[in-house]
Amino acid sequence: MRLGFLLLAGLVGAGAAFADEAVRTGAAAFGDWRSDAPGVRRLITLADLPPPLATPSAATVSQLAARTDADLPKAPPGFAVDLFASGLNVPRVIRVAPNGDIFVAETGAGKVRVFRSGGAGAGPAQGEVFADGLQQPYGIAFYPAGQDPRFVYVATPDSVVRFPYRSGDTKASGASEKIASLPSGGGHWTRDLAFSADDQTLFVSVGSASNDATSEGLRSGLRAVAARALGESWGEEQDRADVLAFDPDGKNERVYATGIRNCSGLAVQPGAGALWCAVNERDGLGDDLPPDYATHVAEGAFYGWPWYYLGDHQDPRHKGERADLASRITTPDVLIQAHSAPLNIVFYTADQFPAEYKGDAFVALHGSWNRSKLTGYKVVRLLMKDGRPTGVYEDFLVGFVRDDKSVWGRPVGVAVTRDGSLLVSDDGSGSVWRVTYRGK
Repeated sequence: MRLGFLLLAGLVGAGAAFADEAVRTGAAAFGDWRSDAPGVRRLITLADLPPPLATPSAATVSQLAARTDADLPKAPPGFAVDLFASGLNVPRVIRVAPNGDIFVAETGAGKVRVFRSGGAGAGPAQGEVFADGLQQPYGIAFYPAGQDPRFVYVATPDSVVRFPYRSGDTKASGASEKIASLPSGGGHWTRDLAFSADDQTLFVSVGSASNDATSEGLRSGLRAVAARALGESWGEEQDRADVLAFDPDGKNERVYATGIRNCSGLAVQPGAGALWCAVNERDGLGDDLPPDYATHVAEGAFYGWPWYYLGDHQDPRHKGERADLASRITTPDVLIQAHSAPLNIVFYTADQFPAEYKGDAFVALHGSWNRSKLTGYKVVRLLMKDGRPTGVYEDFLVGFVRDDKSVWGRPVGVAVTRDGSLLVSDDGSGSVWRVTYRGK
């Protein structure tokens, strides 16, 4: 088994880094929404994995309740949470332009909105429509990523388009230009975008068409021997469950990494330049299997889907298939409780939060359905040490669940503003929340 980016080194470091903190490990690392609270830390390892179907596969779909004035996210002591924007139609990915303007994919309305940051406590921001008429817009990226980008890129389920842009534009100055076609259809439609640190490569995440590629039509395609990349899928899953790479103009398409069931969020780690994914793993194997994850993504790496999960653990639905891949799988860096549904990730490099947050990452967990008790529905902090993942994650923003059956909010996007605040989109209540640090 080929281990992921410094996983073992990170876990070894975790013991020393958090010797004075209560980190929940083993069985204690698992739970449901009732055990969530700001500051709770968890470490899930490969040794903690239950066998397949240790519990039945459950379908517990949360009911969305209307948010009341009493429903507010809860952050750690010293942090304040206020409503940044409201009344949005399924707000999802958030990206901050180099000049500080805030772009939000209003997916349900087919729009991209732009907001000026304003000040905490100034009341909900008023956004302008930068572009509309889009099919389920999701990922957003600026090119080049420096102080003077010329384009805003937007991903839809079947394409990547770009709009001409100059710093400060609140409306696209020209029509969209389609630069790449993407595989579409099936269950996973979110496509996120990120540019490499040198602006030479556009990364596009593409989720699988199915949960586990078990239909006979998919199986026949997945047995193909000839492939452009290690573990590449074929048939209906061709160019899916992976991260694709393009030149900035959309040319020179290639497969960057494979076997990633649904990377719904992309981010490039500042300084290190590593590409990271927030990944939804497969369903149907029980309450706590397999964990979702966040990981750096190495070029040419294979992460197991659909035949294996988290290294060489074989999915029983593919028993005996592709033994040639078992020793060639990259294990992800940070395991997150199964079915939490990580959707977006951002690294914190600002100075507003306490110094220990700098370099860590925030991941939005949209929440479970394939589990007997609800989990997810929160934003967690991935604890890093010297730029390396420790494997530990910490509850940061909770309180979106009302009871065992209903929730009022579902976090999706995370972004850091120029003043160091953290923005969180919530497609359950149609809101964007702002978290600021005001001191203890």
